[in-house]
Amino acid sequence: MLHLGLGSFHRAHQAVYLQQLIDLGDTQWSLVGANLRPDMAETLDALARQDGAYTLETISPAGEVRYQRISAIREVIPYVPGIAPVVARGADGATRIVSFTVTEAGYYLDEADHLDVQAPELAEDLARARRGQAGQTIYGAITAILRARQAKGAGALTLLNCDNLRHNGERFRAGLLAFIRHAGLPELAAWAETHTSCPNAMVDRITPRPPAELRARVRAATGWDDAAPVTAESFIQWVIEDRFIAGRPAWERVGVELVPSVAPYEEAKIRILNASHSCIAWAGTLAGLQFIHEGTHTPAIRQMAWDYVTQDVIPCLSRPGQPSPVDLPAYRDVVLERFGNPAIRDTNQRVAADGFAKIPGFIAPTVRERLAQGANIESVALLPALFLAFLRRWHAGALPYAYQDQAMDPAVAHALCEATDPVAALCADRTLWGELAGDARLVDAVRRASARVHDFVAAAQVSTARTDPAR
Repeated sequence: MLHLGLGSFHRAHQAVYLQQLIDLGDTQWSLVGANLRPDMAETLDALARQDGAYTLETISPAGEVRYQRISAIREVIPYVPGIAPVVARGADGATRIVSFTVTEAGYYLDEADHLDVQAPELAEDLARARRGQAGQTIYGAITAILRARQAKGAGALTLLNCDNLRHNGERFRAGLLAFIRHAGLPELAAWAETHTSCPNAMVDRITPRPPAELRARVRAATGWDDAAPVTAESFIQWVIEDRFIAGRPAWERVGVELVPSVAPYEEAKIRILNASHSCIAWAGTLAGLQFIHEGTHTPAIRQMAWDYVTQDVIPCLSRPGQPSPVDLPAYRDVVLERFGNPAIRDTNQRVAADGFAKIPGFIAPTVRERLAQGANIESVALLPALFLAFLRRWHAGALPYAYQDQAMDPAVAHALCEATDPVAALCADRTLWGELAGDARLVDAVRRASARVHDFVAAAQVSTARTDPAR
């Protein structure tokens, strides 16, 4: 398996499942890791010096700490411009799966799920592909791999998404084939249609950025001086549609759920976990908190997330005659327990990122379905209201950290905040809401929710002033 994106999540998730198989004596598969961009150079260098091995720290909500040595990554490919070594490894006949972790914005899909060929990075990669070069986007890299693979006669390949995009395999496949055709490679597109598979998949494990003190903590607990450790919660889940065209590891032996359809699992995860996570991060930031667990243990914030799931998400995902295979109330409670784990120290900064991708992906579907049911949207409307208040802090330069949002056009976001009626401007944004943009029911609900957010922030400021004599 070649994995593109050697970040903390991959090393705390997919690599762990393969390590468990190896520990059972199944050594048929191994991982090769690489990045498509010149970031994380220190981490890649550290992993290369350690022959791909590293330490995983896991912490349960009860505070149980475990350390595990992961050696499933047998090769780390250093980044070089043009990513020729990555393409060569992907074109090797021994490579049967190429997996990747991409942010929602990294798919360059517009509101109609069409490839946004006008996006500057994508346009640059299309130009590279026409010249026979690899690119830095996932499409540009995979196209180069498939081109080399076709030329070598290296055979079929499974392309496996490991991220939070809904229907990720299907949407990636459509985007990839569109990219190849826009690059003027119809023969490669035809080959890819018959020689690749793209299963949908759902992944789950809270994996914060490794804190500065993690290396010392690992050394004190294990004696290993690890330059590339990762930390994560104890919970882990992976659900994959069993559509692999060139074989796969026996993941079912180590708890991976291989299913005919991943849809109900990903809907539960995206709408309950991911959207609630953002809710708590935005609210926690507005309340002056730094960590997710602090917000989860703040009654007013926890109630926001609980109400959103209970009153709006569960009625969407489990209807009379259409029950979900997931126990949704139990899943809600487990998620909130996970968020409240103080040892994880997941930051609001990390989770609050990419709001312009998360609203259309995580939140708008629930709004759309509740309105179609003729139901009120008071609880779910609180989430875009929180984001608007958060965004206005960013606009004013008043956030306590740098906000990162790959899907955001800063000029558009500033203009939205400067509008005479920011609520109406937010609700009119088609990128966020699609056909719901400007809907009077949405505007009214977010306006009422914004008033509740204002009261929440005011109460939080009063509480902080009482507990902080310096204020």
